[in-house]
Amino acid sequence: MMRLAAQSLSVRLGRNQALSAVDLSLEPGRFTVILGPNGAGKSTLLRALAGLLAPSEGSVTLSGAPVARMRSAERARAIAYLPQSGNVAWPLAVASVVALGRLPHGEAPDALPPAGRAAVAAAIASVGLQGFEDRPATELSGGERARVLLARALATKAPVLLVDEPIAALDPRHELIVLDVLKAHARSGALVVAIMHNLTLAARFADYIVLLDHGRVRAHAPPAEVLTEAQLAASFGIAAHIAHEEGGLVVVADRPLPES
Repeated sequence: MMRLAAQSLSVRLGRNQALSAVDLSLEPGRFTVILGPNGAGKSTLLRALAGLLAPSEGSVTLSGAPVARMRSAERARAIAYLPQSGNVAWPLAVASVVALGRLPHGEAPDALPPAGRAAVAAAIASVGLQGFEDRPATELSGGERARVLLARALATKAPVLLVDEPIAALDPRHELIVLDVLKAHARSGALVVAIMHNLTLAARFADYIVLLDHGRVRAHAPPAEVLTEAQLAASFGIAAHIAHEEGGLVVVADRPLPES
């Protein structure tokens, strides 16, 4: 079974100790969500897991193999990474943008082999953009562009998908669409990790939650074990309403707590 693991992972960014002694084992088949207050080190952790930041101490391994020693093309085929700041700057057709996800396989986007064309078509279908293939991506709404970029990552067919705030600035409908795609991708056997800020949606969609605070893992477990009143008060400084209902765990931020 493929696992993405961090062992005693520490990362320094200049003089800042961004991550300290992080130990995690992330598994396929479940949707893992990374939560934490601003500045907790969430994006740094995701980039380190993707092999884009060199640890100052410790290591990241994929199925036991050090990610840092993987060749860039090999790593890109194994780990698809979608940054928060992803955008489409050129008026390329949607299908052409998604086809860029096949570059790690050495496939030219404008001359895809049958396997590449099938991967692109499946990725576009999975995010609900059939019929958009020939439309310039720059003419789409923000939610549609977000799905195009997610489709590009999915087209890589990497067994690991890491996404940084995939629902940032999306309206509620598009939030649910994107999270449904990520959940389904995990259910298909992929290892999916996403950074989120919305506690309510994290409680609903996540199979597993990693809670970061000041560069350290405060907790990592299924949502009901992490999203407790005590944990949310300690990490976020909030009081929250937490209920276990028939549809699952419901977490709603209630009010900020006085600063100690």
